[in-house]
Amino acid sequence: MIKIDDFRPMLLDERPIDLDQPGWIYELKMDGYRVLAEFDGTAQLRTRNGTDATTWFPEVTHSLTNFKKGHCVVDGEVCVLDEIGRSDFNQLQDRARRRGRYPGAPTVVYCIFDLLVNHGVDITQQPLLKRKAALAKLLKKPPPSIMYVGHFDSGAAQLFKSAVIPLKLEGLVAKRADSVYQPGVRSSDWVKVKRKGAIPAERFKR
Repeated sequence: MIKIDDFRPMLLDERPIDLDQPGWIYELKMDGYRVLAEFDGTAQLRTRNGTDATTWFPEVTHSLTNFKKGHCVVDGEVCVLDEIGRSDFNQLQDRARRRGRYPGAPTVVYCIFDLLVNHGVDITQQPLLKRKAALAKLLKKPPPSIMYVGHFDSGAAQLFKSAVIPLKLEGLVAKRADSVYQPGVRSSDWVKVKRKGAIPAERFKR
């Protein structure tokens, strides 16, 4: 049976890229902890380096445990979001250091952007847009503390200018629409486009 420990997150390249080229999609870059999750009546969370984070974010684990959608493995980022939906890494870091929820702790949201195993079937070799469509269907009515990360097919340059820069978001992630998921590989098919001055989330790794 396919398990979460069979996977490592696909990693981002960072290089200049034309934000208006065809054949790519664009997602807002979340500033959080990269986490893979597996659920099928129980749930497990793993950080980018394979550390067991299941007990760190109990609101996420609880929601996925009770999300009766069959055996799935997903990829995303655990974030603390502010009142307009921006991710706040400092609050998240304070929360994660204590390895659980505590009185007054900020609530986290698991922002899911990819589906690796769908109802027990490994779909990593399917094109990204097909995986995203399956994920959107899976998360049509997401449980509490779970969010689907959508994408833009065009207009990324304008989005960067009108939203990323003025709202001080971390940046965008450009992905080839037909890319397969390459576990543990830093691929040129996924490219991080950072806002100037943004601090990379990789400053804290587990």
